Amino acid sequence: MLVLRSAALFVVAALFEIGGAWLVWQGVREQRGWLWATGGVLALGAYGFVATFQPDAHFGRILAAYGGIFVAGSILWGMVADGYRPDRWDITGALVCLAGMAVIMWAPRDGG
Repeated sequence: MLVLRSAALFVVAALFEIGGAWLVWQGVREQRGWLWATGGVLALGAYGFVATFQPDAHFGRILAAYGGIFVAGSILWGMVADGYRPDRWDITGALVCLAGMAVIMWAPRDGG
């Protein structure tokens, strides 16, 4: 059950993190306005709060694992929101990142 809770938090955090970055990008780079960018900054802040609810209390571990989620989630977000078409190496890299995240977060530990 702990792994399911952790995985669900990763999904929610990814939506806030990647969505927030995308909103800032749209607001500034695509000139949709500062309201979009402000929404992005708020979403990025919400990502930080969601990260604190992870069951593991090691900040470095949580942030490293979110890095893997960010890579894979960003490719998926780009496909859905912007029509990005990843090649086989993009997909391979994303899968490697997800495997790394799983090892970082959920590998059995010796208590230390």
